[in-house]
Amino acid sequence: MMHALRSLMIALFAIPIMAGLASAADTIKVGVLHSLSGTMAISETTLKDTILMLVEDQNEKEGLLGKKLEAVVVDPASDWPLFAEKARQLIEQEKVDVVFGCWTSVSRKSVLPVFEELNSLLFYPVQYEGEESSKNVFYTGAAPNQQAIPAVDYLMNDVGVKRWVLAGTDYVYPRTTNKILEAYLKSKGVAEEDIMINYTPFGHSDWQSIVSDIKKFGGAGKKSAVVSTINGDANVPFYKELGNQGVSADSIPVVAFSVGEEELSGIDTKPLVGHLAAWNYFMSVDSGINDSFIDDWHGFIDSRDRVTNDPMEAHFIGFNMWVKAVEKAGTTDPAAVQKAIIGIETPNLSGGISKMLPNHHITKPVLIGEIQDDGQFAIVWETGGLVPGDAWSDFLPESSVVEADWTERLNCGNYNTKTQKCSGQKF
Repeated sequence: MMHALRSLMIALFAIPIMAGLASAADTIKVGVLHSLSGTMAISETTLKDTILMLVEDQNEKEGLLGKKLEAVVVDPASDWPLFAEKARQLIEQEKVDVVFGCWTSVSRKSVLPVFEELNSLLFYPVQYEGEESSKNVFYTGAAPNQQAIPAVDYLMNDVGVKRWVLAGTDYVYPRTTNKILEAYLKSKGVAEEDIMINYTPFGHSDWQSIVSDIKKFGGAGKKSAVVSTINGDANVPFYKELGNQGVSADSIPVVAFSVGEEELSGIDTKPLVGHLAAWNYFMSVDSGINDSFIDDWHGFIDSRDRVTNDPMEAHFIGFNMWVKAVEKAGTTDPAAVQKAIIGIETPNLSGGISKMLPNHHITKPVLIGEIQDDGQFAIVWETGGLVPGDAWSDFLPESSVVEADWTERLNCGNYNTKTQKCSGQKF
């Protein structure tokens, strides 16, 4: 009798355990790898919330492959080595099917070996320096030819800029982008003495002497501009010091590659009116799909004061491309998704259709926006169509001969067209 009772109790206790295991097997896990603390939290926390919104929306559409999506959030805390540790945790311990995350290039470089070793998938939503194409990464932010080069062209051709300050945070994205821009400017006839380059650490707060140097450089009788790759919360004191020293858009315009609506929402923008940013999306874009996205965001975050920005749109595009690729492949298996996603098209928020290219970059419009006193951007210039992302710059000799193509044609991210060899990752 006791033996029978014990067997019954074991069976009853096993039911919820087995049900829990079945429930776990019926979910598709989506990893979220964004800093929620530290210097980059000002930019990345919103991207975490964006993925949570997209996961919720997809579940309201009956999920994916008959399963619900489950977001798994970790905080790498603006600590670049910790990004790699958290990526490994998501893939090996949490068993996520895909990861959306990173902001800085140093964080992406930190996690890259993990994704390649474990053959998992990362969707990277932020503008970057190029010079990379991994089979395991999909670059939904802008490459230099989709942001930096068009911005310089606009300043040169439409504003008449002759002298250039390249100001950035001291890490790989600003240094590589400025290397490309310096080569591009010199190819356009700009003299070396008309290019000033300056780098500062993450979180830099004392901008008084640097802004003073910029004013002096810009007072040499030639129209000058600042091309800014300053990242994270260092932008707040930088822009405040510009206002303090009277550096206006009329005297020395600043075009930023890492300042959007989210960063401006924390500062008084009145002294900054007229300064510029180059992105592939602004909240002020006039399109029906953007209006719907903004309404969805305000409803999800429960605040009509919260803004949208370019990396949010990149996550919107990347997430929807991943969903379509999984549906096409009939599985979340990385190898199948990698093959299925090439050529996938999905709407962007500007009213166009973006496409995943064989080099794992996408097609995007390029927009120049002018800061308004309400923290929004008035679009003053845009490309006539969508620009294909170029993984390897045409303006660096060592890169101009390199091609990325993850189809069967090359199956390589850095194929040298001169030597006809693949010198890196190849599957």
